[in-house]
Formats: sequence, structure tokens, C-alpha cells
Amino acid sequence: MCGIVGCTAQGGEVVAGLVESLKRLEYRGYDSSGIAAQTVQGIGIVRRVGKIRELEAQLQQEPLIASTAIGHTRWATHGRPTEANAHPHRCGKLVVVHNGIIENYLELRQELGASGAVFQSETDTEVVAHLVASLWQGDLAAAVRAAVGRLEGSFALALMHEDTPEVIVAARRDSPLVLGVGEGAHWLASDVAALLPWTRRVIYLEDGDVAELHPTALSVTDMAGKKQHRPVVEISWSAEMAEKGGYAHFMLKEIHEQPTTVANALLGRIAEKSGTITLDGFNIDDDTLRSLRRVSIVACGTSWHAGQVGRFLIEQDAGLPVEVDYASEAIYREPMLGKDDLLIAISQSGETADTRAALRRGREAGAHTLVISNVAGSSMARDAQSVLLTYAGPEIGVASTKAFMGQLTVLSLLALKLGAVRGKLTNGELRRRLHELKLLPHAIEAALHSSDAAKDIAAELAAARDALFIGRGVNYPIALEGALKLKEISYIHAEGYPAGEMKHGPIALIDASMPVIAIATHAATYAVIAGNVEEAKARGARIIALVSQGDDRVAKSAWRTIVLPAVPENLSPLVNIVPLQLLAYWTAVARNADVDQPRNLAKTVTVQ
Repeated sequence: MCGIVGCTAQGGEVVAGLVESLKRLEYRGYDSSGIAAQTVQGIGIVRRVGKIRELEAQLQQEPLIASTAIGHTRWATHGRPTEANAHPHRCGKLVVVHNGIIENYLELRQELGASGAVFQSETDTEVVAHLVASLWQGDLAAAVRAAVGRLEGSFALALMHEDTPEVIVAARRDSPLVLGVGEGAHWLASDVAALLPWTRRVIYLEDGDVAELHPTALSVTDMAGKKQHRPVVEISWSAEMAEKGGYAHFMLKEIHEQPTTVANALLGRIAEKSGTITLDGFNIDDDTLRSLRRVSIVACGTSWHAGQVGRFLIEQDAGLPVEVDYASEAIYREPMLGKDDLLIAISQSGETADTRAALRRGREAGAHTLVISNVAGSSMARDAQSVLLTYAGPEIGVASTKAFMGQLTVLSLLALKLGAVRGKLTNGELRRRLHELKLLPHAIEAALHSSDAAKDIAAELAAARDALFIGRGVNYPIALEGALKLKEISYIHAEGYPAGEMKHGPIALIDASMPVIAIATHAATYAVIAGNVEEAKARGARIIALVSQGDDRVAKSAWRTIVLPAVPENLSPLVNIVPLQLLAYWTAVARNADVDQPRNLAKTVTVQ
């Protein structure tokens, strides 16, 4: 959602660099942006609605020359996307930027208004500026600590005051905030990607931290003012890794990075010859795994689809019952979890607010907790008993591709680990399955060759108003994910269904104008989904079928086919998703949609 950046440096000019950092947060989704800078005339603010290029153009006309500044991209929650509602917000000599939601802002607004505060915006954030200003006694960090104790909700904050011109104060609760460590300069941002042009040494703030940044020093305290030690972490991926690498869009680049994603997720974790799996960060002992009663998976969006695949794999390989919940719904139900349960929370960023809340509830209920994430220092990774990283590297496109692939790979490993420990898989079976996993990057590489076929199909699919995706068994979640990819970047209405449910309603929608995308690769359910394809064709549907090499039945009913390498059924989701990602990508391109930053969407959803 919203993005925050900031820098305080010895001399020099930091505004242009912060604009560049804001561009690296565009994938989070935003509708306005702004900069506040400590100039010789005092704090100057420039804000604009729309893309960051609008802010850049205004800064050409109203340059802000400063060595200390903060910036923001806003995704509207409280108040319309207008310049008045854009960040930074000011109260006298103080300015603030904010990510999150202040839940008690109406009460604070009424209280502060009664004391004479005059508000210029519709936002919840402006109350923070007035509250901190009302507590100012010459020490900005002390005023912030006093203020945040009165705030309810989630926040990442960065503030400046004209009377302390080289100081930025930051605070966080339930929203990510990272500090960048340099020589003669310090930075802050919502996301490591914004810091990489300037430093690879970062500090992840914890909930309740208040940080004070100077050009040559920084300190972290809790909200009571007690000093806290936070380690400096060296980021292993470079700024260049977040660039497009010659591809037209980040999404296309990230689709093509998926063979490497799988290889990285397996690296150092499997020993094929001995049939052993070593999961770094997995801190649950074998006796506990053997005594588990059930597994509960919580996630949102694409990660929820990964969880649905994980359900099939864990039930099949480990013989454990698994339930998969939308995190946004799980937090409003009684968790029904206990000491013999494993709660798996899946989140690409590790900052998804609903999933983090569900994780917290499960932990409080006494369940064993495991996070699957792409971000080592994320809030959820720190909150859980165990964490399995996907090692997918930076994912910039809002529509997740390689992060999903990493999640599926890790879930495959986890299912095998559980199966081996619980005695459901023999050592011979485990060695065979690990060998199949090692070959998977080659199959995904072969699936990428479907790009031209997907592009040809997309040229006609682009004119569709609706689309239906069908699958069975472990590929039903892939039908859901394929439909999600199409609708989120091309804006075509699409639905995913288990193919057996077609006759229970959706078949009424099928006619000659309805494309039906069928996942009909080699599987135990092949014969029944072939029958579903024939039912749809009999009603005039244009069938786009994913089939395995050598298929001699479904291809005859299909309008178009995409032929994929044959792999074991349990691994087929990791191959079958690739052409569906490409189909969505090329359809969006054909419709001139903004592939990497689709409307109304944000990469990291840090509010509930």
C-alpha cells in the first residue's frame, strides 16, 4: 500500500534520490505522492495526485534543495485521492508521513479540534501531525513516543521538525519500516527495494520501536525510551536485480525467472542420495511433527491458492487433515487451534495485515506456527516459531508469479518432510520424489516455451468479456490462480471452478462467446476432466486446453491447445501455472493495460 522514504545526510542534495526511491515503491500501488524537505527557508512540501512523474514535473518548477527530507506514495483509505489528502501532512513546523490506519482518529480529531487544531485534510494521518505538535517540547523523538502511546491501529511513521533540521524520527506498529545504514547518511523506507540504490546494510525495526536518524548517528528505543539493539543485516540481492533486465515488464521478467526460483528454493535443502530434507529455519522437532493432529493454513489472494495446493500435498504425503482459510475470515472466527496443531501462514511480503493477525491468534491459542515468506526480516518471519524462506528475490510486479512458485516449492518440500517423519513415505519413495523435484526447473523452462502460443491465443482472448477456468484435484487451485491473474491485470471478468461443479450452475453461462480454459494435463482425473471439456464444447464454448505431450483426446475438442511436458501429478501445478501466467500477461498487453501496476491493487496489503 502506501510507501515511505526518508534520508538525512551530511551536505549534498537528497530530494532527487528520494524521488528515485519512491519509484521503487510504485509496485505497492498509490494514487498520489509527495516530498517534504528541510530547506534553508524551512520545511517545503510538494505534493501531487497521480503518478510520480507528476511530482517530478512539479519539483522541476518548485525545486526543494535539502540534505534531509521524507517522501510518500499514498493509496487512499481515509479521504479521496486529492492533493489536500496527499502526504506529507503539516502542523506548523512539523511534518509527517504515514502508512497504516489510525483507528481512533475521529476521537483524536475531535479532541484536538476542541483545543484549537484546524484540519486541512480528510485523512486519519493529519491527527498524528497535530498530536505530536501538541506534545512538542524541543525533543522530536520524545514527542513521538508520547504520541504513539495514544494511537490505536497500525502505523509506520516518519516525522521532521523545523527546529531540528537534520533529524528524522520514525516509529512503527504492525506496518513495515526499514532503516538504511550508510557513511554520513541514513535512510528509512517501507521496503528494502527503495534503499538498494544507496545501501545494502539495513536494520528492520520491530513493533513499538522509535528510531532517531541523524546524518552520522542513529538510535532505536522502545516507546518508553529504553534503548533497543537491532542488528544490521546485509542484503544479498542488488538494486540491479530489481530492474527489468531487458524485458518489457517486470511481470514477464519474473515469469521467466521461475526455473531459478525453484532451484534456489531447493538449494541446500535436499540430499537426493540419502533421502534427507534439511529445512533451514524450521524449528519444530520430529516428535512434535509425529504428534500433530492437523494443519491449518491461512493466507490471502495468490498465497491462499498456494495454500490450497499445499493442502492436497500435505494430505497426500503426510496423512494429516488440512484446512485452508482466508486470513481475513479466520481472524473473525474462533481459531479452534491447540498445542497439537500446526498453523502455516503464507505471505509473499511477510507483512500482510490479515495474515499476520491470524498468525498472532494461532500463536496465542498455543499452536505451532510456521511462516512461508520471501522476506527474511519481515514482521511475520519474526513473529513465528519457524520460517521457511522462498528465496525468490525481489518481486516488483504487483501480480505475483515467482513468489507463488517459490511458495509451491517450499510447500512441496514441507509435505515430503512431514510424510517422511510421520512414516508415510519410505526412504526409497522419498529419494524418488526428491529426484523429481530436482528435475522440475527443466520442466518449467520447457513450459516457458509456450509464450508464443499464449500470445497468439491472447490476441483473441483480449476481446472476451468473461472467462471460465476449470481444473480438478491439485490443479483446481491453479484454475483459481489462472483466473485471478487474468482479471487482476487484464480486467476481464474470470472465474475458477472445480470442473465437476460446472453442472451445478456455471454451465448456464457457457455459450459461443465464453472461453473455457481447461487444465487437462496428465492426472488421475484426466478422464473426468476430458468429459467436462466435451460438455462445455457441446454448448459452444471455445476451449483453451493445457494438455500433456502425447494427448490424444482433449486436444480434439479444443479450439486452442498449449502442450506441456509431462510431470508427476503432484508437481503439475508448478508447470501448469506458467502458461496461465503468460496468457494473462499477453492478454493484458493486447488490451494496453498497466501490467506491472494494475489499477486499484497494491503489492503489499498492510491494512485489514
